[in-house]
Amino acid sequence: MSRLISFIFRRTIQMLFTLVIIATIIFLMFRLMPGDMSASMVDPSISAEARQQIVERYGLDQSLWIQYTTFMKGIVQFDFGNSFYYKQPAIDILLDKLPATLVLMFTAMIFAYGIGIFGGAWMAWNRGSKRETTGVAVALIFRSAPTFWVGIMAIYLFSVVLGWFPSSGMRSAGYIADTNFQVFFSLDFLKHLILPTIVAGVFFLATPLLIMRNTMLEVMGEDFIEFARAKGLPERVILYRHAARNALLPVVTAGALFIGSAIGGQVLIEYVFSWPGLGREMVLAAQRHDYPVAQASFIILAALIMFMNLVADLFYSYLDPRITYN
Repeated sequence: MSRLISFIFRRTIQMLFTLVIIATIIFLMFRLMPGDMSASMVDPSISAEARQQIVERYGLDQSLWIQYTTFMKGIVQFDFGNSFYYKQPAIDILLDKLPATLVLMFTAMIFAYGIGIFGGAWMAWNRGSKRETTGVAVALIFRSAPTFWVGIMAIYLFSVVLGWFPSSGMRSAGYIADTNFQVFFSLDFLKHLILPTIVAGVFFLATPLLIMRNTMLEVMGEDFIEFARAKGLPERVILYRHAARNALLPVVTAGALFIGSAIGGQVLIEYVFSWPGLGREMVLAAQRHDYPVAQASFIILAALIMFMNLVADLFYSYLDPRITYN
């Protein structure tokens, strides 16, 4: 237990140090970009005096060092400043967009990793067959195809031609949810969720599928697999109870990093399906020069990826007892 606590402490210190570096780079990146930071929040028609007052209110007339120290103090307090566009705290805007992205990406992850893990194990067990070749080819085709193109084709086929699913948005026009529960747990929301989930899922499917397949091929040559066969265990038990569990480590790593990146949303998918999530808001913030929102989204994304990487390391010892935290 003491080794585990020591490991978590060391990794936390490393994460904080890395986060400071990332925050510094993000701060400088936005300040050194061409264009006037005040252009998006100041009406060009107002007088120069009124413009100066607004610039002073947001501290944009301060030196770069003072802006940096204010920025870092704000991060410690989880205060990223007010949005230039919405005139609201940036963190409130991101938290408002976060649930839509989480729901979409977690359902896509369940779709991709559920099929990928079992499909990869099954393909490794049937190595050399036509079914394995077909499965690999289909996964690579969807991985290689541009996401926006697959999304547009899916909208044309399932929304325009067949009329099975809505083509965009998270709710139908005129739909009003009385409670937060009805926002995400209604038949109308489910209909809007299915199509972007499938498009995102088939795009991410190749990663767990091929990682699981390749790792399984290595595991199947181990002595304990031959020993299990010698004991007369059924093939299904050997496949999923003994071989698949030992092949899950790389898939867990990829899955943990996927969760972290999913928080940032999939910009193209959210754009194609007009999904009001975090990824779409990040792009809009960059286009509007709304730096508080853009900076906050990038920093939160980086922190979550590092955190999920730590979670993946902690899962290693559970999946493989040979791993210790020295």
